[in-house]
Amino acid sequence: MISFVVPAHNEQACLDRTLQAIHESARAVGHPYEIIVVNDASTDATAEVAREHNATVLPVNHRQIAATRNSGGRAARGERLFFVDADTTINPRAVASALRYLDKGAVGGGAPTLFEGIVPLYIRLVAFLSVIGAKLAGFTGGAFMYCTRAAFQATGGFNERLYWAEEGAFALALKRRGRFVVLWKPVLTSGRRFRTVFRTLSVLQLPVFVARMVFSPFKMMTRRASVEKIWYDSNREGDETMPDSLGVRVFNGIVLLITIVLLTGPIWYFIPRSLTPLASPLGKFRFVIGTFLCHAGLVFWPFVVVLCWNLLRRKHWIEWLKLAALFAFCLWQALESTQGVIRIWTRLYHWLAYFYNG
Repeated sequence: MISFVVPAHNEQACLDRTLQAIHESARAVGHPYEIIVVNDASTDATAEVAREHNATVLPVNHRQIAATRNSGGRAARGERLFFVDADTTINPRAVASALRYLDKGAVGGGAPTLFEGIVPLYIRLVAFLSVIGAKLAGFTGGAFMYCTRAAFQATGGFNERLYWAEEGAFALALKRRGRFVVLWKPVLTSGRRFRTVFRTLSVLQLPVFVARMVFSPFKMMTRRASVEKIWYDSNREGDETMPDSLGVRVFNGIVLLITIVLLTGPIWYFIPRSLTPLASPLGKFRFVIGTFLCHAGLVFWPFVVVLCWNLLRRKHWIEWLKLAALFAFCLWQALESTQGVIRIWTRLYHWLAYFYNG
């Protein structure tokens, strides 16, 4: 039997479509199945919508996504578990592909996601590229994840210390047990989280929020207050509305520009420096871009630490090789960025010393 676990809090607007897609996908693969909607303290008609679609309703009061998913996983009767977010539309190809990999011995996996609704252009661009990136990196978000019951029980499920990024920790735990497969076929999920960010945080708060995610990720993951407004807001009004103020437009324009710079940065590796001397306008432009990329690349160091720790705990050799390749890439980027930052600040120091001394 297949068990579909759907964590839900005030999801009456999205749940109907989600459950229809699950029914259609499950019938297409031809396996017995059950749907468990884990109703986490909803105050709307979430439970009624779930029952209309013949889903089992499991009432809980966690208000934490990891604990809610775990409650559904423990109550499931199937040997194959699929965790599907309440605002996610799955498809038969993704389910059939996941079952094939499980039949071949995989312990779990997930699918990349594409976003529905109104979201900034850079979000769509990154999401499109992440379909390939997720497959190469071997990691995926929590909108659609699958595993065997044995693997779920062996790992203990989702880490309930985390209020955010718990799916990443679960993926790492599954990788320690065996083969983790990211599918090529993406699923569709709501882009409301991005709209919520712009609706609940001011333009001045947005850079602070992003900086805290980069420089203090563990605190962001383990403190509910850090992500309360984004991931645990009970108010669904305005979920489909994207703020359109001047401040939001300016912020989105800046982030789009940064995204383009990050994605096109590797091109400069193939352009000889002799063609872009520092005295030329193009050379100055290259220097500015390089300065930004070097400092941005320092964010690879936390990934290096996490991946190194998990490499030491990896048992399955295929997953070890995949993780080792990802570790090597992150370490290379971190070292290159660190060397670049040292060179840039050394040069800047000499320039300042030169001007100061006349």
